[in-house]
Order: sequence, then structure tokens, then C-alpha cells
Amino acid sequence: MRELVSLCKCCKKDVYCIDGFFNGVHTEEKEIYCFECYEKLMKENENPQS
Repeated sequence: MRELVSLCKCCKKDVYCIDGFFNGVHTEEKEIYCFECYEKLMKENENPQS
């Protein structure tokens, strides 16, 4: 079963719950990201460019 949960905050791609598993990232700030955007966000935060 596949249920639409929300849209990715960054790219606006649909984020689903698939067979009871959330297919994205829910942050402490209550924001939802797809895995790809969250990975990019974490890399940017690790290596901020001056």
C-alpha cells in the first residue's frame, strides 16, 4: 500500500508511506524531505562554503 504523506520541502516531490514505512525524512523542525534532498542538505551543513 502506498499513501501520499506530504511534499518534500526542498524539491516538492511527493513523499510516501509505503507498506507502513515512511519514505523520507522528518526533521526535529517538523519539516519533511525526500532522501535525496536531505542528503544534499546534510552535506552542505558538513562543509559550508565561506
